[in-house]
Amino acid sequence: MSARTLTPPRRLVRSLAGQLFVVQVVIVAAVVAGGAVLAYLFTAERAEDAARRQVTAVAHAVADSPDVLAAVGGPDPTAVLQPYAERVRVDTGVSFVTVMDTDGVRWTHPLPEQIGRTFLGHTDWALAGRTRSETYTGTLGPSVRVVTPVLDERHRVVALVSSGITVQSISERLRGPLLALVGVAAGALALGGAGTYLANSRLRRHTHGMGPVELSHLYEYHQATLHAVREGLVLLDRDHRVVLCNDAARELLGLEGAVEGRPVAGLGLPAALVAAVSGAGPVRDEVHLTAERVVVLNTSTIGTGLGRVLTLRDHTELQSLSGELDSVRGFTEALGAQAHEAANRLHAVVSLIELGRHREAVEFATAELALAQRLTDRVVAAVGEPVLAALLLGKAAQAAERGVELTLTPDSSIDDGVLPPHLSARDLITVLGNLIDNAVDAAIVGAAANPEPPEVTVTARIDAGHLLLRVADTGAGIDPGAVEDVFRRGWSTKDKEDGQESGQGRGLGLALVAQAARRNGGAVEVGRERGAVLTVRLPLDRSAGVGTASAGTGERGRGGHVAVAP
Repeated sequence: MSARTLTPPRRLVRSLAGQLFVVQVVIVAAVVAGGAVLAYLFTAERAEDAARRQVTAVAHAVADSPDVLAAVGGPDPTAVLQPYAERVRVDTGVSFVTVMDTDGVRWTHPLPEQIGRTFLGHTDWALAGRTRSETYTGTLGPSVRVVTPVLDERHRVVALVSSGITVQSISERLRGPLLALVGVAAGALALGGAGTYLANSRLRRHTHGMGPVELSHLYEYHQATLHAVREGLVLLDRDHRVVLCNDAARELLGLEGAVEGRPVAGLGLPAALVAAVSGAGPVRDEVHLTAERVVVLNTSTIGTGLGRVLTLRDHTELQSLSGELDSVRGFTEALGAQAHEAANRLHAVVSLIELGRHREAVEFATAELALAQRLTDRVVAAVGEPVLAALLLGKAAQAAERGVELTLTPDSSIDDGVLPPHLSARDLITVLGNLIDNAVDAAIVGAAANPEPPEVTVTARIDAGHLLLRVADTGAGIDPGAVEDVFRRGWSTKDKEDGQESGQGRGLGLALVAQAARRNGGAVEVGRERGAVLTVRLPLDRSAGVGTASAGTGERGRGGHVAVAP
């Protein structure tokens, strides 16, 4: 006989809806059955009480009858009382009416053969002149009976009257109500079962036929997955209240504490981000700035208007790398422009030599060399930080190619090694590079209405424990009413140049400047001289931040400024 591998039978796992259905059906059946039993007992008790009252009334009526009293004293009580008792029994619907002497010997009975025999029951109370009821088993079976005395004119007990209804008769009276009760109970059970089935069918659809253990595991998997993904995820209900926010979303949006149940407008997020989230249409790969990050937002509707799901991706690193790439590309273009310009100048020198103008060739070559060397010497002597020096030289070449003169103020001075490690080269490039780019654009735009040549002035120095980077241009300046818009996403001087409205621009430049300043505990000030003046102060010691924003005069006492504090 070959051995076979037997796989154990799969255990039948009843769904949550199925388990609830069984439990509810049992509960409904128990409630209905219990109610039916209580109703039956109550009805039976009331029927017995009614029978007791009925037989008591019949017994009293017979005992108080003058004909009965007269017949009791006659020579043959049975001859008179038997027909009378039977008429009363039939008319009142009781099971028996028995008249007897004080010794309990019957004079009347529904069964004639029982006449003359002793009454089966207790007569002690009746002989004492009182009426008593009891349930006793007599010749007709168990019955509810009453025994009462017949009193003469002197109130002496001269006979006894007993009237009763058999328990079987009482049960027959209960048969109709009992059938009605059973019908009502069956209807209630059927109605409760049908309602339970419908409710659990809907529950089964919503739980997809899963059992409680499966639902518990699914919830645990759901929570673990949501909090493990690196992409930020936020679920909102139809009233834009937060239903769920995973750890990545908290980090990207800078949220702390309990946020579930709070409206998205009350989380302290940027207005542009709140407007995008609260809008009716979906959002696809839209870039937004928070206090310290650049995030890419996507939104979609959940089901049929149940709410919205937001996904957030961190774009900060990519944006910083893009800025560095732009700077490197700018350096490359500047070097190319310089190489092209040097070739042109070299051709001019060669041509002068070929024409025999040796003196003019030497003067032209030395003048151009002195001009380029003077700018390089000035930057290198003033700025010992290699990253800032290289950035300034590259931006100066770019500005010169676009017809803008970039100069470094005489008071600029940053020694090598002064800047602390927390001021990263990436943030320095972001701040100074974007300030210079924006200033060059503004100077070019302002040159159309300004007879002076476009110029950008840069100041870079250590000032009272802070790194001060100040960029001024000869453009049209920044409208005081637009100061708040300067540091939001999309503001750019190129919008004015292209005739676009504010907010439809390309850039993140100044917004990234403010973000980098906040990230390093610094502030950005907006002022005005010949044109716009933007000043960034970054503390060398992170514990000594700039503090809150204040209104006052600019660095040279001209116009107000607004500080964007961390």
